[in-house]
Amino acid sequence: MTIDPTREQAVIADLLAQTPTDAEHLLPLLLQVQAAVGFVSPQAIRQVAQAFNLSRAEVYGVVTFYHDLREAPVGDHVIQLCMAEACQAVGCRELAAHASQKLGVPLGETTADGHVHLEAGYCFGNCALGPTVRIGDRIVGGVTPARFDELLETLPGRHGNTRPVAGESAA
Repeated sequence: MTIDPTREQAVIADLLAQTPTDAEHLLPLLLQVQAAVGFVSPQAIRQVAQAFNLSRAEVYGVVTFYHDLREAPVGDHVIQLCMAEACQAVGCRELAAHASQKLGVPLGETTADGHVHLEAGYCFGNCALGPTVRIGDRIVGGVTPARFDELLETLPGRHGNTRPVAGESAA
């Protein structure tokens, strides 16, 4: 996801207009910025810091502390593979190897066409149904390599397919 700087500034200004600037609202606002823009840019950090009367270093510290916040754009779809202990016990490493081979990128990278960003995640609270994958806000458990391939085929924008996948739940 990319956005032009003028539009990004307007989106952030709109979010700031709806958000109190007390410290406890900083992280929720940064998550909203990422949801709207796709990442938290240096411009966003500067704009948010000014509104919250914080230094850019303080806001940058929050952005870099939380793994769900990104400083740069990634693919159209983010697929996270749970690599926590419970998922490791049921094959997430093998699933990660399959996913990397299928997409042609290692964990932490985006496909050349910018369609999918693949990364490790650590526990989505679905330990009884591992290996677990999170695609955007969707949590899918019991993912085998075949099921992973099926999930890939259902991503919007890939082969024009928009059909839902059975067994998914919202996070």
